[in-house]
Amino acid sequence: MVRQPINWLVAGILAICVSSTAAQPPPAGNKPDATLRSTPDTVVWGYFAADVAPALRIRSGQTVRIDTVSHSGFNTSEDPVSFFGKGGIAPEEVLKDGIEIYHRVPRPKGASAHVLTGPVYVEEAQPGDMLEVRILGLEHRVPYGVNNSNRGTGVLPDLLGTPTPKVIRLDLARKVALFSPEIEVPLQPFMGIMAVAPPRNTWMISSRPPGVYGGNMDFNKLTVGATLYLPVFHNGAQFFTGDSHAVQGDGEINGTAIEASLTGMFQFIVHKDAGRAMRSPRAEDATHYYAMGMDIDLNTAMKNAAQETVDFLRERKSLSAADAYSLASIGIDFRVAEAVDAVQMVYGAIPKAMFKNNPEYWLKP
Repeated sequence: MVRQPINWLVAGILAICVSSTAAQPPPAGNKPDATLRSTPDTVVWGYFAADVAPALRIRSGQTVRIDTVSHSGFNTSEDPVSFFGKGGIAPEEVLKDGIEIYHRVPRPKGASAHVLTGPVYVEEAQPGDMLEVRILGLEHRVPYGVNNSNRGTGVLPDLLGTPTPKVIRLDLARKVALFSPEIEVPLQPFMGIMAVAPPRNTWMISSRPPGVYGGNMDFNKLTVGATLYLPVFHNGAQFFTGDSHAVQGDGEINGTAIEASLTGMFQFIVHKDAGRAMRSPRAEDATHYYAMGMDIDLNTAMKNAAQETVDFLRERKSLSAADAYSLASIGIDFRVAEAVDAVQMVYGAIPKAMFKNNPEYWLKP
């Protein structure tokens, strides 16, 4: 049976969420403690909710290998084999679990397009905690993806008059997307959506707008080696992921990346009482800390990202307000992660190399 929450609400914006505890090492050889396949019983279509039965239960520190199915090619009126066939994809190349999800998983009225695997229930997680999500690996499930422009979508909604889906082959050996015979785009896979269950209890929330819980951030820096920090609002945290991408530019201006099904390897670590003061997700990788700001209005999203950056410099680097503001202006780039999902996201990329005494992780030791 397909799991369905009780109530429905499409919510627009939320905004609140980092802090402490020592980090744990990744597992030897990236061998997972558990594997979560994408099946009609382990996915939801287009929403988050806190009352979805767990697809998997784990403990803090454990790693999970998670399959995802890109919605592109599976959320059309025609069946996936026909859709992909028009783009030169043979029937045997179409994901079988995607076909099964297309036929069996309901997409409630008002839900968004995304197929999301989960939730993963982390036993120790409680409201007020913070969930650290380490991205240890990302693998392509198929050697192709889809980019789709349409009338009424993206940053230039009046540019086109009809949908123009483009199936793009991937050369996985060379790690490039074959956009055309003359154009190749380097691959940078990442999950467009990583989220915990949002603050509301049983009401569903559309997966389209991102929020304090993470969600559809379309943040291309969240690739292998990066770490995402999310506040916890419910027991178990209840982690969902999907909207997997082969590559995407900052802004995602036509509304889509190269949407391509991935398998991710994640490590989940609970930090007790570290999420209560968080106002937004935060992230880092080997070279940068990332402070995020979100809002319907892009200018306000920029202000929120700037405030998060200044607060980080004051709290973690002990700068005065004046020095934090100054450093944010001269040493930190602010970029639009996405400007197409109702709630828009801007991030500040804070170079770690600027600091002589630099902890390995965002968290205080």
